[in-house]
Amino acid sequence: MENVKLYARAKINPALNVIEKLDNGYHSLDMIMQSLNLCDTIYIEKTLTNKIEIYSNISWLAKDKKNLVYQCADYLKRQYDIKHGIRINLTKKIPISAGLAGGSTDCATTLIGLRSLFRLPINNEELLEIGKNFGADVPFCIKRGTYLARGIGEKLTPLPSFPYCYILVAKPQVSLSTSYVFENLDLSKVQRRPDIEKIIYYLKKQDLENVSSNLCNVLEIVSIKKYPIIKDIKDDMIVNGALGSLMSGSGSSVFGIFKNKAMAVNARNKLYQKYKLKELFVTIPFNMG
Repeated sequence: MENVKLYARAKINPALNVIEKLDNGYHSLDMIMQSLNLCDTIYIEKTLTNKIEIYSNISWLAKDKKNLVYQCADYLKRQYDIKHGIRINLTKKIPISAGLAGGSTDCATTLIGLRSLFRLPINNEELLEIGKNFGADVPFCIKRGTYLARGIGEKLTPLPSFPYCYILVAKPQVSLSTSYVFENLDLSKVQRRPDIEKIIYYLKKQDLENVSSNLCNVLEIVSIKKYPIIKDIKDDMIVNGALGSLMSGSGSSVFGIFKNKAMAVNARNKLYQKYKLKELFVTIPFNMG
């Protein structure tokens, strides 16, 4: 095998609760994470250069040690004494700085791809431990599917699959850093928190309507204050037929849940006409098995 081609899947958070700020500066979280069929494409090949080379359709994307894909490739190359060079072509489709785990899922998929390409002696649990070093979302992005995530996001418990539906993802032309959102989060001002157990109950019942009506993300109080367009897009999703709508992660992307594709496409068209958004995607949940 001289090359591999893989798909790095975006994620959304149907529920995201922040419990407390920890002494190490991280936050204790309680959230539900869901993979999507919205993907980046990663093509990895062996070379004779002994270098790590990153190419991308995004011209301004970092292609050195500032990029998680480079970091994890460099780690495995050194740790397992890989003699070949590594060329990685990253075709981005997942919006950047959007709360969709684009960087984490690219990192996770690169780890999976390099393990396969070089037949590295790494079992699944070891891969998750390696992934955790590159970000709290990386272990989930390795596993993929529907999970309850606790701790800083690395303690994962599988959940019943998300009900079949169509999901519209909209990225406004603003970006938010995770660090900004958490630094400006005042937990004493949070008025509504997700009922995680209730959502899990409805997941077990495959009750799409009630899963959708219980969406909640406490980080919205920071993100919407800075960029009110996030709430505007949420409201327009509902007006155009979404069963529920929420900001994903720390934002700025918003997702809406729809019963069928026609409704999701219609909402996408309406949002484009109103906001001229460049990043609008109709997709479905990705469930393992």
